[in-house]
Amino acid sequence: MTPNGAAAFAIVMVVSAMIAGPRGLAILYAAAAAFALVEVGPHWRIAARRAGLIMLPLAVFMLLVWVAFVGRAPDEIAAQVPGTRAAALAYVTTVCARLFVIVLVLQLATLCFDKETPLAVIRGLRAPFAVKRLLVLTLSLIETLRHAVDRSYTALIASGIVTRGLSLRNFRNGWILLQSIWLTTITAVTGRLRDKWPVEDTLGLLRPAIAAGDERVSFRDLSWLAVALAVGFMAPLAGWYGAP
Repeated sequence: MTPNGAAAFAIVMVVSAMIAGPRGLAILYAAAAAFALVEVGPHWRIAARRAGLIMLPLAVFMLLVWVAFVGRAPDEIAAQVPGTRAAALAYVTTVCARLFVIVLVLQLATLCFDKETPLAVIRGLRAPFAVKRLLVLTLSLIETLRHAVDRSYTALIASGIVTRGLSLRNFRNGWILLQSIWLTTITAVTGRLRDKWPVEDTLGLLRPAIAAGDERVSFRDLSWLAVALAVGFMAPLAGWYGAP
């Protein structure tokens, strides 16, 4: 599978997940499972674990807000009708299931090329140069964010503001860690944009590195795109017909 096919499959699946109802999400999960088994193989567990770790905090937060405190679903609030916690739970479940499959599909599409470098994958995309350049520069900031987290965490531990393990101090001063990470990241990114990239002529060097590439679309790409389009057509209909 080429990067173009994986990107097209992921885009169609993400759009379908955004408009699909609860029953339509079941179809999307089936398509994502087939894609994982055929294209990713045993590494699908990595994608599922990452999606779960990303969704777990959001799920807990939404359960506390909508089920525990509000006790009504947003559509019930908009209609100004008495709501139930069951409806709020159904709303939270649908939203979390929708976001989980979105993250899962994106992770699966990425794991298809775990043996290739990000630069090689981006070079193979059939996309405008500006989009490719934006992807490369955005990915380069991931390591900057990791360094910002490590530096902030180490500095706050050394100063006694937070601790290594779970503690009440971490709960009380966690916002300081978030502020420190944010400020460190902004400082590093600003330094790159203002000094490092212009001096090294990074933007100029990127053109020959990512402008050309294999832009052919394979039969396998077209097959998965057809599956995604079929799923995208059926998923909204599954939410419109049948008993609620």
